[in-house]
Order: sequence, then structure tokens, then C-alpha cells
Amino acid sequence: MIFPTEKDVGLRELLAFYAEAGVDEALTDEPIDRFAAFEARTSAASEARVAEHTRVGQANTARDQKPGRQRAEAPSVAPAAPVAVPDEAQVALARQQAAASATLDELREHMAAFEGCNLKFTAKSLVFADGNPHADIMLVGEAPGRDEDMEGLPFVGRSGQLLDRILAAIGLDRQSVYIANVIPWRPPGNRTPTPQETEICRPFIERQIELANPKVLVTLGGPSAKTLLNTTEGVMRLRGNWKTHVTASGLSIPAMPTLHPAYLLRNPAHKKFAWRDFLEVKARLRSLADS
Repeated sequence: MIFPTEKDVGLRELLAFYAEAGVDEALTDEPIDRFAAFEARTSAASEARVAEHTRVGQANTARDQKPGRQRAEAPSVAPAAPVAVPDEAQVALARQQAAASATLDELREHMAAFEGCNLKFTAKSLVFADGNPHADIMLVGEAPGRDEDMEGLPFVGRSGQLLDRILAAIGLDRQSVYIANVIPWRPPGNRTPTPQETEICRPFIERQIELANPKVLVTLGGPSAKTLLNTTEGVMRLRGNWKTHVTASGLSIPAMPTLHPAYLLRNPAHKKFAWRDFLEVKARLRSLADS
């Protein structure tokens, strides 16, 4: 029998660390800095615009300096210094693309083509949604994890398995709910999304909720609740109390904030709180069906 050496154990731990951090597939011999590539493209575009403005400005100046010709007006195009695209511009673009989506399929296409969020360049997949888009209940988490990124579906890892058991306890399954995330791309190493990344992605999830038009919205975890309910309160204060999500068109949807399944895996004693929250959801769905 061959026993693993100390060196072998260290290698396994290192590979496990890389997998947890998101480094789970070697595509090239050397690492690729996606952020540097994105910045290089932005810088190249700015330099091209500056070069074109300079060329036009020099041509106009030469024309105006010809003998016998008086300068009638300032050059129509003046040289401009390169300016970094602000996050506000990406938020505005996301809002424009979201508003232009008349269906969920169109929204998915616009999100797949959107390049205003850096998370897209480090993720493997666009994790759009799972389940039935015509369901009465929609659940929204924060962002995909490693398993979700690999499969392109939300809540398919351990937290997803727990969510499936919770849904089954109130008589629901994946075909009777609609599931999505505020952030559709996995943050590297499962880190917390930045406020800028959340704001850039916000128009997409808000439009997704509006198009799905569920009767009840369930926010899973604090970040989802804070984003969709426009609040700064913690999830332990919010959970168990009905709130309202208001869409861009003014549609009001009852929302139940509850704990994220990943949090429940780390804190099993708090499953009783989530159970109470989902019983409230079950009762609300029943009352809506009877009305």
C-alpha cells in the first residue's frame, strides 16, 4: 500500500484552495489579467478618439491659416483629453438595455451582450434564472457561486439543495418557482460584490422582476433585500415582515425578506426563522389563490 506523502497532502490542500478561489481550470500556461485587458480596450478607444480629434483640429487650423483667408469661426471639433468612462455611464447603459427588453428572452440577450460590468470577464457563465418564469413566486439571491457559475443556473450547490428542501416543505419545487440573483455573474473567489457592481446590475434584476411579474417576491439574504427593498436595515430585522418591492412602472409586489440558504448552512439553529418566513409565504400564496 502506498501512503500519501506530506508533499502530496500539501498539493491537495493547495488545489482545494485554488478551486475555492475560483481557479479551477487552466486555459493557458500563463494567467490572463482580464481587468488589464478591459482597461487596455478602453484606453485604446480613448486614444483613437483623441487622435481623430487632433487630426481634425490640425486640418481646420491649417485651412484657416491659408493666405487671404480669415478665420470665420472656431474649429468644429476641438482636441479632447482621454476621459475614463464613469460607473454612472455603465449604470445608464444597463438601465437603457433593461428598459429596451420587452421579454425575458430579450433581457437575457441584452445581459449576455453587456460589457459594462467587470465581473463578466472573470465568470464562466451568465447565470440568468431557473424555474418557471410564469410562477406566482420569485426568489432572488445575491450572486452565483462556483457551482452556479459552472452550470449557468442559480442555486445548484449545497445552498441550492437546502433551498429545494425548504420549497418542498411548503409544497413547491423548481417548476413552481422562478429563481434569479441580483448579480448574474460570479464574483472571483465568491467575494462580496462591490456597491458599484451591484448598482450596475440593479436595472437588469429590477426589469427581470417586472417582466416575470410574480405575485410574491422572496429576497434571500441581506444584500438582496437591501437592493430590492431600498433599505439599509439588516436581514435579521427585515426577515419575517412583509415589505413591498416597487417596479419602475409603479407595480407593487409583496416581498418577504428571509435568510440565505448559505447562511443557514453555517448557522443551522436559525433554520427555524426561515421556516417561519416560508410559512408566511405559503399562507400569502394560498390567500391570493382564494381571492
